[in-house]
Amino acid sequence: MKIASVADVKAKLSGYIKASKAGPVVVTKNGKPVAVLLSMQDEEELERLLMAYSPKLQRILQAAEKQIREGKGIKHKDFWAEVTAGG
Repeated sequence: MKIASVADVKAKLSGYIKASKAGPVVVTKNGKPVAVLLSMQDEEELERLLMAYSPKLQRILQAAEKQIREGKGIKHKDFWAEVTAGG
C-alpha cells in the first residue's frame, strides 16, 4: 500500500494509477487519509464497489437484518428452495 499527498497525486496521477495495480494508494490531505485509489479489473468490480457504498442498498440490508433479528425472515433452506424453483 502506498500513501501520497493530494498535491503529489495531482502532479503524478498517471503514475499513481499505475501503482494502484499493485495495491491501494491512500491519498492524504494535511496528513489525514481522504481517498483511496483502487485498480479496477472490469466493470463488474466497479459495480460491486459502488453497491457496497450505496446508501440505498445499506438501508435495504439494515432493514432485512432487523427483520431477521425479529424472526420475520425466511429460513436459509427455504430461501434457496424458492430461488432454485424460480419463485
